[in-house]
Amino acid sequence: MAATEDGVVVDLAAHRRRELRPEPVDAAPPLLRTVYGEVLRDERRDQDRTLADVATQVGMSKQYLSEIERGRKEPSSEMLHSICGALGLPVESLLFRGARRLGALRQLRRRPVAPVAPVAPVSGSRVELRAA
Repeated sequence: MAATEDGVVVDLAAHRRRELRPEPVDAAPPLLRTVYGEVLRDERRDQDRTLADVATQVGMSKQYLSEIERGRKEPSSEMLHSICGALGLPVESLLFRGARRLGALRQLRRRPVAPVAPVAPVSGSRVELRAA
């Protein structure tokens, strides 16, 4: 369910889930393989390419490539080089983008998290239902 407040659509269900879920205080930083997998997946999707297309070009199964993208498998440097080559992504760019993501996550964890104020319905406001 969504509500409009001052012209902004608010997902009330997501807002309530955030209120109920405690923020991890000292959450471990993500594994490097997870960050690299996210970068590779983003690059592949930006190019509108399928797992099967890239996996075939690299010479691996699409299941294995999917596991790499999800951070479940830790590929060798040779495998990363091959995947980057298939995507036309310089390995240096993978390393740089991964380091940038880790730095951004570190900065987010340093910031104090302000409690989320409950959203009160505005009188006369309209409630819209949005499908996820």
